[in-house]
Amino acid sequence: MEYRAVVRKSGDWWIGWLVDLPGVNAQEKTRKELIESLKIGAEDMRNTPIEPKDEEELVKIEV
Repeated sequence: MEYRAVVRKSGDWWIGWLVDLPGVNAQEKTRKELIESLKIGAEDMRNTPIEPKDEEELVKIEV
């Protein structure tokens, strides 16, 4: 899969997030490390089941 990411240098750090997969963001010392962290975050997010646990509830929210 391919996702769009916003990346930028902020002081001594590189920060970024995936536009197409909310909740995936990262901060690293180098741009290369940042891109790798975003890839790992995307894989983790895609592989996380969304079924709620017993004490949780899945709801739909209209905006």
